[in-house]
Amino acid sequence: MTTTTRKFEPAFTVFMLVKTTPEWLGFSVDRRHELGRTLLTPVLKKHEAGVSLRFFDVEFYSARVTDIWMWDAKDHRSYQLLVEELRESPFWDRYFDIVEILTGVEDAYAKNYEREALTA
Repeated sequence: MTTTTRKFEPAFTVFMLVKTTPEWLGFSVDRRHELGRTLLTPVLKKHEAGVSLRFFDVEFYSARVTDIWMWDAKDHRSYQLLVEELRESPFWDRYFDIVEILTGVEDAYAKNYEREALTA
């Protein structure tokens, strides 16, 4: 089990629905991990003060997307700078097709109406 410690309170969360490309799947598992470490990890570390990432595998349950990248963002500028850098990398629309981007604010309805959030 992994736990996530927040370094900041996110202003919003972005759900990127992505689909692996044949090029990405053509790499061995070791090569994919190497590419993640060498290309993606430095970007994540550079932006970690304002953006955090969690990965979800959904290929078992969906044909449209294979993964969901969940980004918590401290502010819009931090998120925008991260996306600009990702777009310059092969992870954006080469190794993964960006299918849809959904942005939301957790419990906004409760905050907007000064109510306690509903939870289970």
